[in-house]
Amino acid sequence: MDTLHIVCPACQTTNRVRNDQLGAHPDCGRCKQPLFQGRPVVLDEAAFERQRTRSELPLLVDFWAPWCGPCRMMAPAYEQAAALLEPHMRVAKLDTEQAQALAGRLNIRSIPTLALFVGGREVARQPGALTRADDIVRWARSQLATA
Repeated sequence: MDTLHIVCPACQTTNRVRNDQLGAHPDCGRCKQPLFQGRPVVLDEAAFERQRTRSELPLLVDFWAPWCGPCRMMAPAYEQAAALLEPHMRVAKLDTEQAQALAGRLNIRSIPTLALFVGGREVARQPGALTRADDIVRWARSQLATA
């Protein structure tokens, strides 16, 4: 029986979850919070690194800022996409104003920017706003298929 390591979005503990239990709304073994909530997880730098390096799920990150109009336009579609992509992908948001060093290290030049990480490394990037949930889902799944 195959298992995945999944990092809890609440306490950042790594959990082992059987593949056949992903759709059964698993909870964290430590804090008992749901591992998936059907909405993007808000990350800071430390949580981003933990999700990127410890979780075996693909990680889709929206790099955004509160003052960015296109970021705010994309937010509702991104929220809907999270519900469609979980539990087979971790969907997250990272505020580049709060994590400027990380954004610089990752060479985030424009926002919003979607980036897909698999096995700890970036495999795809999409600058600019995608304002329809199905466009976000289609892009993420197509990039995952070629990763």
